[in-house]
Amino acid sequence: MQFSASEVTIAVIGASGRSGSALCHSLLAEGYKVIAVVRNRNNLVPELSRHCSAVREADLTDHDRLSAALKDADIVVNTAHARYIPAILAVTSAPVVALGSTRKFTRWPDAHGNGVLAGERALREDGRPSLLLHPTMIYGAQGENNVQRLAALLKKLPIVPLPDGGRFLVQPIEQRDVTRSVVAAIPLILSGAVKGPETLVIAGPNAVTYRKFVSMIAQFSESRKICIISVPDWCIRMAAYILRKLPGVPRIEDAEIRRLTENKNFDIAPMKERLGVTPISLPEGLSRVFRN
Repeated sequence: MQFSASEVTIAVIGASGRSGSALCHSLLAEGYKVIAVVRNRNNLVPELSRHCSAVREADLTDHDRLSAALKDADIVVNTAHARYIPAILAVTSAPVVALGSTRKFTRWPDAHGNGVLAGERALREDGRPSLLLHPTMIYGAQGENNVQRLAALLKKLPIVPLPDGGRFLVQPIEQRDVTRSVVAAIPLILSGAVKGPETLVIAGPNAVTYRKFVSMIAQFSESRKICIISVPDWCIRMAAYILRKLPGVPRIEDAEIRRLTENKNFDIAPMKERLGVTPISLPEGLSRVFRN
């Protein structure tokens, strides 16, 4: 089915957030009409306030306000947490593109991962054309600050303890590749190529060990020379608990440390084939982060 981007209105939930703001800019550049759905319009960057076709305030737990905010949308994109998907499905019949998380695969379930599973289940039971994209760890110069947090920690800790020496795998994805993936999902929905609920993992091109990941962050952020040692994860969790008491030290939760003991490597062939997105390499992505 042929369509013109200028005739398509996309409601972006979470437009004032990191992922949402970047997505709005990209959709506007593609020629789509964008409704920015935010909790507080004062948090939206001025440029988006000027160029979006509408800015609508809504609390995702308020049925009536959310319904009004999504009115006239041809597609709804949710960049807020996937746990809000059931509420979105209840107030609109539009197709949905949403961000989930590979946290759903963890052996250490938490509220975040369980919320993603609940959102996925709601889409599956609803049955409408939809794409739920599950990114791995997101990093980026203008996006999520996971890498920047770790770089700040490395500047304070010359000795870096990692469970089992950091042999487990991680496959981070750069913020702009997440945005590209969401934008690429829109034509699939509009063309009718998506017949029902689909899920897709989006990740960086290659997995690396946590040891390699930490070493690369230290290198690109020009941190002091670090020494990585192998430590049982319970020791790291105890140290993190103590360090939380110190001012200026980034907070690391138990669950974050536990997840260092599981591999997070994924096949991205479906991502490349379905979305046509080839993600950038980790060295290139880290170079962008710290160059900015």
